[in-house]
Amino acid sequence: MGICGIDEAGRGPWAGPVVAAAVILPRKGRPKGLADSKQLSAEARERLAVAIRDCALVGLGAASPAEIDQLNILQATYLAMRRALAALPEAPVAALIDGNSAPTDFPCAVECIVEGDAHVASISAASIIAKVERDRIMIEACARYPGYGFSRHKGYGAPEHQRALITLGPCAIHRMTFKPVADAARRDKQSAA
Repeated sequence: MGICGIDEAGRGPWAGPVVAAAVILPRKGRPKGLADSKQLSAEARERLAVAIRDCALVGLGAASPAEIDQLNILQATYLAMRRALAALPEAPVAALIDGNSAPTDFPCAVECIVEGDAHVASISAASIIAKVERDRIMIEACARYPGYGFSRHKGYGAPEHQRALITLGPCAIHRMTFKPVADAARRDKQSAA
C-alpha cells in the first residue's frame, strides 16, 4: 500500500464536469518532468499521462455539471476526489491533496499541501491525469455542442465562450449556478417571454 496524490481539474470553468485523479507512483521508475499540469504544454501533459499510466496506480472520478449545481463546486470537487480514491485499484494508506482543504470523510489519512501540484510528485501526476481527462471530455463535448468552442477554451470564461453564451444560450453541460451562465439563461427566458 502506498500514498496517493490527489488533484482536480475544472473547478473554474462554466461548463463540463470537475475531474479528480488519485495516483500512487512507484518508488522507482517515475516519469521525468512531472510538474503542475498548468505549467506544461498539452503535448507534454499527454506524453506524461501515458508514462504515468504505464507505471502508476490511477483512479479517476468526476462530478457532473448537475452535481456541481446541486452541491456547489467545492462539495462537487470533494465528491470527484472520493470517486477517484475509490477507483484506485489499491487502497492507499494516506492521501496528499493539493490545496488547503479536503473532504472530511476520506477512508484514509489526509494531508493538504498548498501548491502540492508543483512540489509533490504524486500530486503533480494526479494534476496531469485529471487535466488530460477533463480536456478529452471537453473536446468530445465540442462535437456534441457545436458553436461554443469547448475544444479550444475547455469551458472556461474565454471571450469566445462569452459570445456563444449570449448567442446560443446555455447547453446541457453548462453549470447553471455559475453567474455568467445563469445570466445567459435569464436573458433567454426574457427574450422568449
